Amino acid sequence: MFVPLWDMNPVRRIRFQWVTLGLILANCAVYFLLQMGLLYPVSTEALVAFAVVPAELVHQGFLNQPVVHPVAGALRIPEGLTLLTYMFLHGNILHLAGNMIFLWVFGDNVEDAMGHVRFLFFYLICGIFAGLTHALVSNNSDVPMIGASGAVAGVIAAYLMLHPNVRVWVLAFFRIPLRVSAGFALIFWIVLQIISVIFDDGSGTAWWAHIGGLIAGAVLVLFMRAPGVQLFNRATGLEPGEAPSGRGAERA
Repeated sequence: MFVPLWDMNPVRRIRFQWVTLGLILANCAVYFLLQMGLLYPVSTEALVAFAVVPAELVHQGFLNQPVVHPVAGALRIPEGLTLLTYMFLHGNILHLAGNMIFLWVFGDNVEDAMGHVRFLFFYLICGIFAGLTHALVSNNSDVPMIGASGAVAGVIAAYLMLHPNVRVWVLAFFRIPLRVSAGFALIFWIVLQIISVIFDDGSGTAWWAHIGGLIAGAVLVLFMRAPGVQLFNRATGLEPGEAPSGRGAERA
């Protein structure tokens, strides 16, 4: 329904959002260099070994190796490890772009609130919890799940709890630019996820992974934010005379 473009909420505790940028580059590298075959072509069937397959994860256990897929060959890793690897794979360029835009716009301020190392662990834990949630709800499914949406959902939950009043530029219906509060935009997004879970239309989207990531992000930000960082900050954006940093319209 909408795409975030940028917010006027510069980082203040870190010099630059290195972890956020690194995660984006890692996701793009996996997609273009491996999935698209620009460096080393890897077949779709082989990549299944790195995806979360709920039936295999739940019924075989975390330490067991996955079922051997015909093309996967030697790509055999413990099922538990797929809870990390799945979040760096994407179904197509739109899937990748959507997740990375959300991460770019909202990730730096969450990283700013936590610090680099804690933010990295925060992101990965949210993704793991999202994968587990999806696997437990769909425990008999043999459909592979990939994508960073669950981890990004955790970032969204944390941002909402940190900066609900900050103004964000979004592209509504993919064509209408609007300036709204982060609280409005993100709560609208969260409500859509909940509605999608209730009225699942069989689109193939792992909605429960989004819910799991949201829950993990909302809980973890309580404990992983740096000392002195307030929740539900009343600031609406840049202070008078302050120049934007970290992001801007030219990076949208």
